[in-house]
Amino acid sequence: MSDDGIRSDWASKDFYKELGVAKSASQDDIKKAYRKLARANHPDSHPDDTAKHEKFKAVAEAYDVIGDADKRKKYDQAREMFSRGGFPAGGGFGGGGGYGGSVNVEDLLRDRAGGGGGGFGDLFGDLFGGGFSAGRRAPRPVRGTDLETTATIGFTESLEGVTVSLRISSEGACATCRGTGGKPGTKPHACPVCEGTGMVTASVGGAFSMNETCPACGGRQLVYDDPCPTCHGSGLGQATRTIQAKIPAGVKDGQRIRLRGKGAAGENGGPAGDLYVTVKVTQHRVFGRKGNDLTVDVPVSFAELALGAEIKVPTMGGSPVTLRVPAGTPNGRTFRVRGKGAAKADGARGDLLATVEVQVPATLDAAAKAALEAYAEATAPANAALRAGLYEDAS
Repeated sequence: MSDDGIRSDWASKDFYKELGVAKSASQDDIKKAYRKLARANHPDSHPDDTAKHEKFKAVAEAYDVIGDADKRKKYDQAREMFSRGGFPAGGGFGGGGGYGGSVNVEDLLRDRAGGGGGGFGDLFGDLFGGGFSAGRRAPRPVRGTDLETTATIGFTESLEGVTVSLRISSEGACATCRGTGGKPGTKPHACPVCEGTGMVTASVGGAFSMNETCPACGGRQLVYDDPCPTCHGSGLGQATRTIQAKIPAGVKDGQRIRLRGKGAAGENGGPAGDLYVTVKVTQHRVFGRKGNDLTVDVPVSFAELALGAEIKVPTMGGSPVTLRVPAGTPNGRTFRVRGKGAAKADGARGDLLATVEVQVPATLDAAAKAALEAYAEATAPANAALRAGLYEDAS
């Protein structure tokens, strides 16, 4: 039988509960839960605790099924049918020797055809123990988990783009035993429980037998008498590496960048996961940012706004530009300078938004004070008229 066959004992086993995850959990969440429980209950770490030994076997059995996307699908379908009172009649065939349900062949064949299965041969092999199967499949490739990290860059770097070095730590194969779980220098031998096949045979009602993953070796076929002193036989460890990540020009603060294939390594030849980098951009002492536009506050005098003026406005990484301020410009007005902002994805650039802000001098020399006093005297009637309506409305 192939190692993804339907098993009758699924009706009484809740593998999701065994791993402490919801039925809606992702494959990555299931893998993380399994690894955590496997480390906590590994027999090599608790040689005298039989309860943990049994828990380890139960966790391994649960992960063998729902840790594989195809097996998980069959498990969910089987559990749903069992919850409705057994496999539905019609289009199925009955079992013997106390197995009174029936299996819907049409549904299983349709599922096999859609998933690239081998038709009747694989189907009957799954159900009755390998008489029709082409043999036990090799472990399926498993995609590595996705990883998350952050990168802090400067304001100017966010506009121009930059390559940063990222130090990534992730769970992977133990560096001491290279994932075998055995003490370096020792050799594995065939698992005595399954005799090196990775599978054991369980009798169902006495009428037929079904193959399932060996609980002792987890389907790996080989075992070590001396476990690895670093990982205690789990084969897992923390791997640290440094990668170069290219941050594109125009990246925004808080933006999440996906680096394909830079996550955790896959298993059994599976592809690596992805790395997601959240970019943090430090503030600039002069410029701000709104989308692809840069912002800057430009200090001006009252006279420049009232009479009009030409003022110099700084730009990011370039020479200042001249901005013509019309006479009578109100305080706080924003002017747009085209093409002096941040780079866009298409290569174009945003604009520079320059806001004029009147600065009131803290001290005045004699000439400036005399000039302002003359101005105040000249505009006193007009200023009084401006506020006259305000007084009337307030009464």
